[in-house]
Amino acid sequence: MLSVIDHSNRANEHQLLRAMFEARKRVFIDLLKWDLPVLADRFEIDHFDDPHATYLIVGDQDGGHLASARLLPTTRPALLDGLFPGLVNGIPPSGPDIFEITRFCLSPGIGARQRRTARDTLLVGLVDYALANGIRSYTGVAELDWFAQIRTFGWDCTALGEPGIYDGRALTSLRIEIDADTPARLKAAGIVSGSAATPVAADAA
Repeated sequence: MLSVIDHSNRANEHQLLRAMFEARKRVFIDLLKWDLPVLADRFEIDHFDDPHATYLIVGDQDGGHLASARLLPTTRPALLDGLFPGLVNGIPPSGPDIFEITRFCLSPGIGARQRRTARDTLLVGLVDYALANGIRSYTGVAELDWFAQIRTFGWDCTALGEPGIYDGRALTSLRIEIDADTPARLKAAGIVSGSAATPVAADAA
């Protein structure tokens, strides 16, 4: 099931948020060895996990985490302009209809089929959420191998500048354009949601 969590319902979703922060720690710190803050030796949480963040989380029937992404408004400081401005030719895109995708996370230890279903549900959810909330573009930072995969999902995804090396990782900035044709383009690329849930409109402030 796909859940959208923001400032309006965050207090009611403790279990799912905890599961997401635990999964982020296992993936980004334990597996990928990123130098990130850890809370209580269990949770990967940084200063962007504030009331302005919105989370799309795919969970199982027991409230466990399968996949998730964090969305940050570009009208406020975010990762691209704050940590990686050198990856962008010019000024990083910003505006009320542009959000930054960060912490795209797939839980380790689940089967390949369930992992693919969770990933596709999250991708479709990101597009549905954008269309429901007037978001015309997503920006982000990705390692080059992941960027190559992102471009195969069917949507209009381009680099915003030249790749760069940060902490030994080859990274690039990206922009994904979202419009009424994007759902059909994902479907044509084989990206189909495994969940019947539809993200509801939310206050993006």
